Amino acid sequence: MGDILLVCGMGIGITFFGLICLVVLTYLTSTLIKSMTKKNVEEKPEPVAATQPVQEAQIPNREEMVAALSAVIAEELGKDVSAIRIVSLKKL
Repeated sequence: MGDILLVCGMGIGITFFGLICLVVLTYLTSTLIKSMTKKNVEEKPEPVAATQPVQEAQIPNREEMVAALSAVIAEELGKDVSAIRIVSLKKL
């Protein structure tokens, strides 16, 4: 009976010791990574603002593009083109 308790105690002890080691190693690794990234952030220069605003490109054939998009959406949904209603278009 004593041998069984010894084996169980050793197993539980080794398990908790291993878990404590994992926690300590994780903490040390996170502090090391934080210190390395802090140095890299300090070294980077600030981004320069654009001097001219970006102009959005105008769509030359808007009606043709809406028709093509309607046809593609209708085909994917398996519906008739007349059942598709496009409310607005936004550039992504």
